[in-house]
Formats: sequence, structure tokens, C-alpha cells
Amino acid sequence: MAHKPDGYTDLAPYLLVRDAEAVLSFCETVFGAERLRVFSNEGGGILHAECRIGDSVLMMGEAKGPPAMLHLYLDDPDAAFDRAIAAGAEVIQPMMEKGDGDRRGGLRAPDGTQWFVARQLDRS
Repeated sequence: MAHKPDGYTDLAPYLLVRDAEAVLSFCETVFGAERLRVFSNEGGGILHAECRIGDSVLMMGEAKGPPAMLHLYLDDPDAAFDRAIAAGAEVIQPMMEKGDGDRRGGLRAPDGTQWFVARQLDRS
């Protein structure tokens, strides 16, 4: 079992936007993007969405916050999470299974950059 979904890069840019549907449509129209996973929130907006542009996956969600985050698939995200805490990172989201096929945790590095580290769970 791979540590990430087939065809995904290890590192993916993550945009926080007001209207994820508009960003997805723009990427499809302008860049020929392929829409991947889209998860709606309870209010009818988009909690999380992904599209493939060429060989890269762009992730996004409708939220306020920094203009971008980084999402990194790793063989052992728990070890990286622990190393980040030891290096002074602040926990944004503890490591946990999120119900979307990933085990993931979020951190804010001392410089303010947000990192989410994950591994795809074995689906067998």
C-alpha cells in the first residue's frame, strides 16, 4: 500500500479561498484541470477540494486564514509530526484518521507556515 493516493505528488499547494467552486471552474477552463475529490461542508460550501493540473495536485478549502498551506504525504507522518513539535511547531490539528481515507495532522511552524502531514490509510 502506498503512503499517498495514486498519481499524487508528495507535496501539494493548499489554497484557502472564498469560493472553491469558482477556483475549480477556473482551473478546469484555463488549465484543463481534472476535478478530483470534493467534500462539501454542512452549509453547502466546499470544505475541501482537489484538482489535477498536469502532474500536480492543487488542494483548496473555503476558509479564512493564511493565503496558503502545505500538504505533504509521507511514509511516516507521525514521526515528522513529533519532530516538528520538538522543533517548536504549534499543533493546529492532532494526528488522527479524518474519515476521508487519510491519517493527518496539522502544525504551524515557528515562522507561521502551516504544514499538514498525512498518509493514506490501507483501504483493504
